[in-house]
Amino acid sequence: MTYLPIESHGVVGDLSTVALVGLDGTIDFMCLPQFDSPTVFASLLDSRRGGFFRIAPTLEEGRHRQLYLPETNVLLTRFLSGSGVSELSDFMPVQEFDPFHTLVRRVKTVRGRVAYRMVCAPRFDYARAGHAVHRSDGGVVFESRGADRTVLRLTASVPVSVDQEGAATASFELEAGRSASFVLEQVLEGRPPPARDGDYVARSFKRTVNYWRGWVRRTKYAGRWREMVHRSALTLKMLVSARHGSLVAAPTFGLPETIGGERNWDYRYTWIRDASFTLYALIRLGFTVETTAFMRWIEQRCEELGEGGGLQTVYGLDGRRELPEIVLGGLEGYRASAPVRIGNAAHRQLQLDIYGELMDAVYLHDKYGERISHSLWKKVSKLVDWVCEHWQLADEGIWEVRGPRQQFLYSRLLCWVAVDRGIRLALKRSLPAPLDRWICARDALYTEIFDRFWSSSKRSFVQRLGSQALDAACLVMPLMRFISPTDPRWLSTLRAVRRELVEDSLVYRYRTEEGPPDVLSGAEGTFCLCTFWYAECLSRSGDVEMARFIFEKMLGYANHLGLYAEEIGPTGEHLGNFPQAFTHLALISAAYNLDARLSARDGRGAASGFLPG
Repeated sequence: MTYLPIESHGVVGDLSTVALVGLDGTIDFMCLPQFDSPTVFASLLDSRRGGFFRIAPTLEEGRHRQLYLPETNVLLTRFLSGSGVSELSDFMPVQEFDPFHTLVRRVKTVRGRVAYRMVCAPRFDYARAGHAVHRSDGGVVFESRGADRTVLRLTASVPVSVDQEGAATASFELEAGRSASFVLEQVLEGRPPPARDGDYVARSFKRTVNYWRGWVRRTKYAGRWREMVHRSALTLKMLVSARHGSLVAAPTFGLPETIGGERNWDYRYTWIRDASFTLYALIRLGFTVETTAFMRWIEQRCEELGEGGGLQTVYGLDGRRELPEIVLGGLEGYRASAPVRIGNAAHRQLQLDIYGELMDAVYLHDKYGERISHSLWKKVSKLVDWVCEHWQLADEGIWEVRGPRQQFLYSRLLCWVAVDRGIRLALKRSLPAPLDRWICARDALYTEIFDRFWSSSKRSFVQRLGSQALDAACLVMPLMRFISPTDPRWLSTLRAVRRELVEDSLVYRYRTEEGPPDVLSGAEGTFCLCTFWYAECLSRSGDVEMARFIFEKMLGYANHLGLYAEEIGPTGEHLGNFPQAFTHLALISAAYNLDARLSARDGRGAASGFLPG
């Protein structure tokens, strides 16, 4: 069986879910109605059983191109063949608080006369449920027989048939200037379908384009690499849940970190870490509405805490705490990379760093967005108290190691950040806080990191106590203002990272053979996040030319649309879930800082909104 590479996809979304659209015109991944709902199409994870929605010219020969309409998340897939040129438009109307979830596909012949084939073959509930199909209201209705009870209607402007396997099909020809539209919409009882309106496709296209352009034009960023920064911002925005204010780490599950490997996770949930870093990136660009909504979501999570309790590492979009991890035995996995998991056992892990990322986001939101409320301060100050009491614990760390808990540098560092940002907020806003206790904890953390996590023999900070291994997570030390980017100890650590973790311009998070004990086997690719962190560290250390070289080389690993997965494999292929919020937020941060430093060096002044942090 053949699988379109992960990087051969574009993404469209409606702030509730997304669809992955391949260069061949196939939607091979989509969950409905939310990011973490069961799949409707999952042929990316099993090309025979997963389900798909394809519209393409019938001729196999030809070239494929994809592009986004400028400043939007409306995707165009172009087919160039001997019979002519055709163009497929894909988008999901952005209806932030509308219960309907709709996918619109419109194919048009630009030149010549082109024959097309459409096949819509949903497979509900992660391909575990059968479905009934019948005609209704001028369309084809698919009704899941599974627990999800999803009902979809396909409305088309050309005649559609139903085959023996329950798929809707159509074969048609279009001459130059003619188009055909297909609308796949969720059916809700008692509500008329939006696509009944004859002008729906044209009207929703215009509204969707205007929405995305109106949103991205609020950015304060006008520096170098503007298009890549804006594409990353638009991608991050697609990962935000308009309904809940939370955001997902990535909209997919099961895409492997190694082909044939078992590190295949479900990222369709809200990690405190990833969400906080994402908001940090958006704040830098001038977007604060998303942070306000997320702070409300965080406040709700804090209200659920028991006396003296801490936050979970990861939650469902709606804040649910239980995310049981199960294996989907019916899906073979991307390129036979099994098991395919849904849910994520990381919700039971202890990851102390989440408090630092959260408090940094709270601090920045207070500085650039809205002043912190009395209610939120009471809740987050309790979290700072919790960190002061528990920072010495071992945990699973940022990389969610499935093995014995360890004393990680990164966790200590972010505990320092949590307490430091609490102190800064209290002093800046004259807020009540046990400052003597917080300052004592902050200073103890600072001293411990320098005394116990510094290796005199390696001349670098190490990943964990009792080890000489390096970890690229240390790259956030100057980014979080824990250490000066020109401190001799930091520069020595940066050289050690380059020596041991960097291959050409790409950075491994750590060497698995030297990493913490892990019940999972297998190697992994270089981490895109860590490569952008490395570029930003070089920039902050003063080596702006090397930083720019690393940064621009990494831009060359983006897919044709400027999108990234989690990792880059040994042959330059994308690995892991896609698109990855961590990668895009790190791109924004690195571009922002590097642009400001280049402008300052050239005497142009900062070309971006805020001064580099």
